[in-house]
Amino acid sequence: MALSMKRLSIIGSTGSIGTQTLDIVRRHPERFKAVVLTAGHNADLLIQQAREFSPEAVVIADKARYDDVKSALAGTATQVLVGNDALCDAATWPGVDTVVTALVGFAGLASTVAAIKAGRTIALANKETLVVAGSLIMPLAKERGVDILPIDSEHSAIFQCLQGEPQGSIEKILLTASGGPFRTFSKEALSHVTAKEALRHPNWTMGEKITIDSATMMNKGFEMIEACHLFGVKPSQIEVVVHPESVIHSAVQFCDGSVKAQLAVPDMRLPIQHALCYPERAQLDAGCIDLFRLGALHFERPDTERFPCLAYAYQAAAEGGTLPCAMNAANEVANLAFRQGTISFPRLCDTILYTMEHTPRIESPTLDDCFAIDKEARAIARSYIKDKPNP
Repeated sequence: MALSMKRLSIIGSTGSIGTQTLDIVRRHPERFKAVVLTAGHNADLLIQQAREFSPEAVVIADKARYDDVKSALAGTATQVLVGNDALCDAATWPGVDTVVTALVGFAGLASTVAAIKAGRTIALANKETLVVAGSLIMPLAKERGVDILPIDSEHSAIFQCLQGEPQGSIEKILLTASGGPFRTFSKEALSHVTAKEALRHPNWTMGEKITIDSATMMNKGFEMIEACHLFGVKPSQIEVVVHPESVIHSAVQFCDGSVKAQLAVPDMRLPIQHALCYPERAQLDAGCIDLFRLGALHFERPDTERFPCLAYAYQAAAEGGTLPCAMNAANEVANLAFRQGTISFPRLCDTILYTMEHTPRIESPTLDDCFAIDKEARAIARSYIKDKPNP
């Protein structure tokens, strides 16, 4: 089936999701055009991408690398913009149909809001946007008539399972988790793990930040909150299921007891392409599941004693307001500190809890409140790490 050409702005084109999105563009040049590409610090890869895809514009957020990008693309038709503020220009670029929000962390919020206000379809990979401000983002998208299509494999699976189902028929969402690299580690063993070990995910190839979040299961907590906003369910309606094979990407249990699941090989290009092509499908060489070779699938309950971040996320989702925003800010600070070797795995979790307990609450926040709480929570988390070294 022929698909109409879609013009894309890829916010975070040099990251894991961004590069895989461009791989889809590369394979389907008749269907997708990369109109705007953005990068934070990776100017070299941005230059390479610009030379290959000839976008109308690129954004390099790192002002120190602007001259490098500008010089490298001199003589081309590509406009070079610089600075974080230019990300909103990229998200609202004239003629763009779909904005792929692949920027990691809270930093993706402003450009996503700008894209929604401009009426662009959102292919959402930046889960933090809904974690910190889902109660604001979803009404805004509804008001502007904007579709938010999930790129996370789990939310894409849920989205696919819900096609053709009547509204209000969801009994429960079964949100699957791989368990990460430390699924079988004891609590004592977790106190000695390193970032290098945490970055060896058994099934998925992802960026460093999200891979650490997977190891702590904070990523699954974020996905739970994201699912609440995307699909209009309560935290109590989402059950996390540890599924080591990562073949069932999530499932939905309906009010009649029926369960629908979406199965596929663990390849992020699948959910990315589904979001870009929706409501149609396109060919992809990701491969198919061989059920005979698999033989069996396994399921376990998550252990929130060993991985308390998941419990923190449920607490934040139940309370709402700015608590998820504070939790996310603390996680970004602690995640980076763990990757840098400053704190241990357990101290990463402790930092998040301490910050949640000591950051002011706002029950019905505005976007400005979210930005203020994010800043304050980061300061609290950094102070805790500085004052409370590893035991």
